Amino acid sequence: MTANHQTLALLLFSVFVAVTLAITTWVSRNRHGSAEEFYAGGRLFSPMENGFAIAGDYMSAASFLGISGLIALFGYDGLLYSVGFLVAWLVVLLLVAELVRNCGRFTLADVIAARMQERPVRIAAGTSSVTVSVLYLVAQMVGAGSLVALLLGRTGGAVQAWTVVGVGGLMVIYVSLGGMRATTWIQIVKAVLLMGGAITLTVLVLVRFHGDFDQLLRTAAQRSGHGAAFLAPGLKYGGGWTARLDFISLGLALVLGTAGLPHILSRFYTVPTARAARRSVIWSIGLIGSFYLMTIVLGFGAAAIVGSDAVRGSNAAGNTAVPLLALDLGGGPDSTAGTVLFAVVAAVAFATILAVVAGITLASSASVAHDLYASLRRPRAEPRSEVAVARVAAAGIGVVAIALGLLARDLNVAFLVGLAFAVAASANLPVLLYSLFWRNFTTRGAVWSVYGGLVPALVLVVLSPVVSGSETSLFPGVDFHFFPLENPGLVSIPLGFLAGWLGTVTSAEPPDEARHAETEVRALTGAGAV
Repeated sequence: MTANHQTLALLLFSVFVAVTLAITTWVSRNRHGSAEEFYAGGRLFSPMENGFAIAGDYMSAASFLGISGLIALFGYDGLLYSVGFLVAWLVVLLLVAELVRNCGRFTLADVIAARMQERPVRIAAGTSSVTVSVLYLVAQMVGAGSLVALLLGRTGGAVQAWTVVGVGGLMVIYVSLGGMRATTWIQIVKAVLLMGGAITLTVLVLVRFHGDFDQLLRTAAQRSGHGAAFLAPGLKYGGGWTARLDFISLGLALVLGTAGLPHILSRFYTVPTARAARRSVIWSIGLIGSFYLMTIVLGFGAAAIVGSDAVRGSNAAGNTAVPLLALDLGGGPDSTAGTVLFAVVAAVAFATILAVVAGITLASSASVAHDLYASLRRPRAEPRSEVAVARVAAAGIGVVAIALGLLARDLNVAFLVGLAFAVAASANLPVLLYSLFWRNFTTRGAVWSVYGGLVPALVLVVLSPVVSGSETSLFPGVDFHFFPLENPGLVSIPLGFLAGWLGTVTSAEPPDEARHAETEVRALTGAGAV
């Protein structure tokens, strides 16, 4: 890349970082330090504002960089991610958005603990939420490293390493100083920027092919090196039964995982009522739906205009397909327009990463403070000490995410998010649905459900080809994989539901029907909601 690219893109990065830090500083001066302010932004956001913030939280580096890259490399099979991420929102809207807003206060554990023994349930749900959040954070860190390494001409792993460290440091500052209110405004700004960038690139791709989408697909197939197979199922997930089962496993994880993501669930508490929560999900579906349709055009556009081999040559996992597409659409590396468009897209992608990591870090630090710390502390912790612990937890989670991000920097970011979704669908979704809809559910069932999904999901990932046994593994030099699938969802999601049922039917504790009735009325009507 030319010096112009580097200077302009770094300048745009700096502008976004400066603006977001200014927002954070301004919000930190106007806060009063309460738990409600830090965790939920005072519940003052409108449905439209929260809808944009949810979209900002959800449209991550995995969406903008990873999915487009997978489509550019694998054609039809890469579409699964776009479809899965979008369909997942219907599950959120129909099953959890309004009910979670009515039953909870700040975290997923609040919903479950409403009718259970608080301490064991909060510890289990808090542990699961932190685990899912850290896995999701790793994907964003990897995306940031790929982006800046491309920008600076891939000067070795040191650039990626320092980028990961820098992103980790910034996210800790955002969360520690500004809490939910600053994080929400950063998400809104980022959602507007990302939608603007995606619309611009999509229009330019369609203009290049005179609006002929069929011609775009044919050209993509020709330049992919795979011919007609590029537009047919099976290029990535068609190599025998193992690959097909992996396809099903990934689909389950994507569709069911969103409803168990802590940073998405926590967004429903930032609006004043359940009706506002439902309306904010409708806003977000409109934004997210249009965005994922555009990622299809961008992915095939990268294959047709840049070429799959060039995308793979820049980044083996395809994470740099969109910036390379922007460079070409603007006129190439030596043109002013190409330099500007590349720099803008790279800055928007970097803004995306910073905003998403702030939201995830806030959700996980809230779980540490509100669920783990407050449960273990006797007598129960004061709200102000909880907030102080949350700020410290943000730094600790940042360190863990940085370390794992450095380890996984050669994996595709959309694929990494698929793993986080699988863990969320295995550990969080079963206990959430059982708590909301099963009258006889007990504390033992809740604890078993969380650990019965969380532990198998993590163990199966460790024993899968993701970690060892192939050239693309985290540890390519060793082989201790026994589980053939890359995504554990097909096995671990049913285990989470099974463990919850088994724990309940073997429990000596009688179900508390009065508390269930109270929870049911509150969930469906909003009576008594915070």
